[in-house]
Amino acid sequence: MPAPRKIIIDTDPGQDDAVAILLALASPEEIELLGITAVAGNVPLPLTQKNARIVCELAGKPEVKVFAGCDTPMHRPLVTAEHVHGKTGLDGPTLPDPTMPLQPQHGVDFIIDTLRAHPKGTVTLCPLGPLTNIAQAFAQAPDVVEKVQEIVMMGGAYFEVGNITPAAEFNIYVDPDAAKIVFASGVPIVVMPLDVTHKALVTKPRNDAFRALGTPVGAAVAEMTDFFERFDKEKYGSSGAPLHDPCVTAYLIRPELFTGRHINVEIEVESELTLGMTVADWWGVTDRAPNATFMGDVDADGFFALLTERLARL
Repeated sequence: MPAPRKIIIDTDPGQDDAVAILLALASPEEIELLGITAVAGNVPLPLTQKNARIVCELAGKPEVKVFAGCDTPMHRPLVTAEHVHGKTGLDGPTLPDPTMPLQPQHGVDFIIDTLRAHPKGTVTLCPLGPLTNIAQAFAQAPDVVEKVQEIVMMGGAYFEVGNITPAAEFNIYVDPDAAKIVFASGVPIVVMPLDVTHKALVTKPRNDAFRALGTPVGAAVAEMTDFFERFDKEKYGSSGAPLHDPCVTAYLIRPELFTGRHINVEIEVESELTLGMTVADWWGVTDRAPNATFMGDVDADGFFALLTERLARL
C-alpha cells in the first residue's frame, strides 16, 4: 500500500467542514493529518478554531494540532454565513466545549514551517474555506510554493453559478484576492466546485444511515446535516443538503469517485457584479493555460458509502 498522504486541512467549520475533518481522522491508511489551520469564513475565527477542536474531540483525537490563522480576508471586510451554519457554525448537535489546547503558533507560520520541513512534493494542502491562510503563506514565504504536492480544495462554481451572490461561491467570494494568488501559484490544484458538491446530497436515507451508526459521531453528523439541510432544501428545492467539504477528503481516499477536466480557472477580483467568480474555461475557448482540475461529477452513492463506512470507525 502507498504511504498515507500528508495533508494540512485549512478550514472554517461549518457542519460540512466538520464531516470532512471526521472523514480524514477516520482514514489513517490513506491520510496523515499533520495539523488543522482555522480561518475566518463561515463564522469568525474565534468560533472556527474552537469548532475545529470540538470536532477533533468528537472523533476522539485530541492530539491533533489545531492552529488559528487569519481573522480577516487579505484586503476586504469579512463576510460570514451564520444564515447557513447557525450562530456557532456547528448548530444542530449539542457538543461540549473543547478541552484540548489551541496551538500558540499562527496558522500561516505552521503552514510555512511544515512545508519547509518536508521534502518537496510531499505535503498536500486541503482548504475547505476562504483561501486567506494559503495565500498569506505563499505571499510571506514564496519558497514554499514549489514544496506543495497539490492543493485539493472546495470552492468555486461554474455551471451551478453562485451561492452567496448570483456569480460567486462563498469560499472564493469571501477572499477573492487570496484565491487569485492561489490559482496563479503554479501549484497543481484540484477543485471541488458546487458543480460536484450539489450532487452529493444528504437525502433522508443517507442521513438515516449516519444516525443508525449508533455512535456519538453518527448522531452528531446526522444532527448537523439535519440543521443545514433546512436552509439548503428551501433554497435549492433539492432532496437534501449538499455535503461540500467532505468531497475534498473523499477525493484523497478514492479519487475515482470524481470526474472533471484540467482547465484554466481565473478569479474575478474587480467586477461589482461578478466579484469572486471562478471563470472556468470548461470548453477551452481561450488560450489560457490550464491551471486546475475542475471536477464536474461525483459517484454520490459511492461517496456516501465511503463516508458511512469510515464514520463508523470513530
